[in-house]
Amino acid sequence: MTINEKIRAAEVRVIDSDGSQLGVMKTEKALEIAYDKGLDLVEMNASGPTPVCKIMDYGKYRFDRSKREKESRKKQVTVETKEIKFSCRIGQHDFDTKISHATKFLNAGNKVKMTIMFSGREMNNTQRGVDLMAKIAEAVAEAGTVEKKPNLEGRFMTMFVSPLKK
Repeated sequence: MTINEKIRAAEVRVIDSDGSQLGVMKTEKALEIAYDKGLDLVEMNASGPTPVCKIMDYGKYRFDRSKREKESRKKQVTVETKEIKFSCRIGQHDFDTKISHATKFLNAGNKVKMTIMFSGREMNNTQRGVDLMAKIAEAVAEAGTVEKKPNLEGRFMTMFVSPLKK
C-alpha cells in the first residue's frame, strides 16, 4: 500500500474516514484534506484510470490488521503426521503396542503413516505385507479411517490413516 506523498497518480478517487465518497480530485487536494484531519491518505486500489484512496489512520489500520492475522493463526489447526514402522515378522505383543500408539496419535488428531519394511527375500512375498496392512486397518478402525490405501514403493509399503471427525 502506498501512503501520503508516495502516491504517484495525478488524480485519485477519495473515500473519507467515515466511508463517504468525496469524489475524484487532485492528489495534492486529497492530501491537504487528510492532513487537516490529522490522518493519512492511503492508496487502497491502484488499478484502473483513477486509483482509490482512503483517508484513515494508517498506524491504527496496520495494528488492527496484524491483530486479525494473529487471531486467524490461533484458530488454525495444524495436523502432524506421525509414522509407525512395522516388519512382516512382527510379534503379537509388539503389534498391539504399536497399534495402541497409533490409536493414541489418532485420538490426539494426528495423521499416522503406517510403514512396513521388507528386507531380503521378504520382497518375494509382499502378500504378507498386504495382509498385515489389512490387519492394521481393522485394528485402528475405531480411531481412524484409511486415507490412502497400502502402496508398495521400493522396499517400503505405506498406508495413511486419518483421525475420525469429532
